[in-house]
Amino acid sequence: QVQLVESGGDSVQAGGSLRLSCRASGYTYNRGWMGWFRQAPGKEREGVAAIYSDIGSTYYADSVKDRFTISQDNAKNTLYLQMNSLKPEDTAMYYCAAAKRGVLATFLRGPYTNNYWGQGTQVTVSS
Repeated sequence: QVQLVESGGDSVQAGGSLRLSCRASGYTYNRGWMGWFRQAPGKEREGVAAIYSDIGSTYYADSVKDRFTISQDNAKNTLYLQMNSLKPEDTAMYYCAAAKRGVLATFLRGPYTNNYWGQGTQVTVSS
C-alpha cells in the first residue's frame, strides 16, 4: 500500500521560507513523476513542482520558478519542496503526489486518480 506523508507546513510572514517534506512508503521510489500540488480555498488544485529523478527532469509552475526548489533524498524515500521568498498568494494546502503511471501532463492535469496523494500540509503566508 502506497503512503505519502507530508510535513513542514506552517504560518510564516511574506518573504520567509519553509521546507516541506513527503515521506513515501510502498512506492517504487524515483521510478516515476513525484511532485507537489497546492489548492487554495475556492481554487482548483494546481501542480507546483515535479521531479522524475531517473531521467533527471524537473518541472516548475511559472508562479514559483526561481523561488521553489524540488528535490529528493532517495536514501530516505523523501521528497522535499524548499520554498523561499514566500508570498501571501502561496497560501494553500500543499499535497505530495506520486504518479501511478504516465507522462508529466497526466500527472499534472489528471485525471487525478492517476496519482497517489498525501493528506496535505497547510502553508499560510501573511503580509
